[in-house]
Amino acid sequence: MPHRPLIIDTTRSPRGHGNVLGALHAVQPVDLLAQQLRALAAHTDIDTAQVADVLIGCARQSGEQGCNIGQRAVLAAGWSERAVGVTLNHGCASSLSALHLAAHQALAHDSLVVGGGVEMASRVALDADPASLAVAADAVAATDGFTPAQCEAYALASQQRASHARAQGYFRSIHPALGADGQVVLAQDETPLAELAALAELPLTLGHAHHHAAIPADGASAVLLASPVAAARLGLHARGRILAMADAPSDPIGTQSGAQTGAVAATQRVLARADLAVSDIDVFEVHESFAALLLHYMKHLHVPHDKLNVNGSTLALGHAAGATGSTLVGMALDELERRGARRAVVAVGTTTGRGVAMVIERAH
Repeated sequence: MPHRPLIIDTTRSPRGHGNVLGALHAVQPVDLLAQQLRALAAHTDIDTAQVADVLIGCARQSGEQGCNIGQRAVLAAGWSERAVGVTLNHGCASSLSALHLAAHQALAHDSLVVGGGVEMASRVALDADPASLAVAADAVAATDGFTPAQCEAYALASQQRASHARAQGYFRSIHPALGADGQVVLAQDETPLAELAALAELPLTLGHAHHHAAIPADGASAVLLASPVAAARLGLHARGRILAMADAPSDPIGTQSGAQTGAVAATQRVLARADLAVSDIDVFEVHESFAALLLHYMKHLHVPHDKLNVNGSTLALGHAAGATGSTLVGMALDELERRGARRAVVAVGTTTGRGVAMVIERAH
């Protein structure tokens, strides 16, 4: 892209357990997303009439998440009627795909555009069959020769990293979730295991992958993008910029061992578009659908573990499917700023064998 879309700011809710005992279960999905939109407008002090589009990912658009939840959240947030909300579904990559479209819209119209997502597994269950997904991940593990012990070690590291990052306050982009009475119901991610030793006690009844999988979660996230012209016109300072974006298939014929590995192909394509190598990237934020798939990612891309999901990811923090991609963008930007580092890759593989990836750069 000759003109890079700018990331003005990001915000996300804490992730809650995706069941009726989770702290966010009492919050309506539209309200959880609306809270993030209000926080984004407050953080950036924008006139929401300047926002051309709000593109929202949601993997299960039915019931409380139906009827174009993106538009309903715009209205619930009290934003200008000029901001048009649209909802799209690309499975686990929904919000990252929404950001891709938002970036193109921002450049095409020299405007502000929001990309983000929402998913509340505690209120609207996904249709995915976890057993079949685990079997596919097991096929990857078997093909690459990963042992149950290796998968367990990776999953444990994700939990440890997430617990450490939460305790140290690394997740700066979190905006507390509020209940109907306006009181905080959840201020930090609820999902990392309280006792890390409990992970080793989970039975591997479906092979390598079972129980080393992302746990369903509740969450919402939003990212404000702008063209350079729009940012200058409105006096907005960017936290980062998008260098390249890519969408790639990994398994066009649907073989079991290729399912869910699309993040690898998407990362290869996005690095080529950015004219960068793995060694040029400081941080990789990749959706952890199963531990075996992240071992596969490291093996085939030669990504060192000390650059990958350095603060844990969806194995520990939970997977709010429609919101995961835009959440990872915020986490990557937080970490680049914390380290004073330069570039990050954000990637999500979907259950259909496709992958979506983005290269972002911290503003200097």
